[in-house]
Amino acid sequence: MSRKQIAAATALALVTLVVFGWSVVMAAMGHAALIAAVAPVLGLTVAQVLRSLRPKPTQASGYRLEAVPDKEDGTP
Repeated sequence: MSRKQIAAATALALVTLVVFGWSVVMAAMGHAALIAAVAPVLGLTVAQVLRSLRPKPTQASGYRLEAVPDKEDGTP
C-alpha cells in the first residue's frame, strides 16, 4: 500500500470512530431518531471511500488486431 492509501485508511478509521462515538453519546441521551437518520449516510460514505481505495482495472484500447498467418514455403 502506498502512503496515500495508508493516510486515507487512517483518516477513514478516525472519522468512523468519531461518528460512531457521537452516535453512542446521542443514543445515551435518547436521540435515537438522529442516529436512524444519519446511519444510511455514514454507510454510503464508508462504501464510497472503500470503493475509491480499490485499484482501478486498466481498460483495453478497443482496437483488435487480426492474427497474421505465418509465411510458408512459396508464399509471397
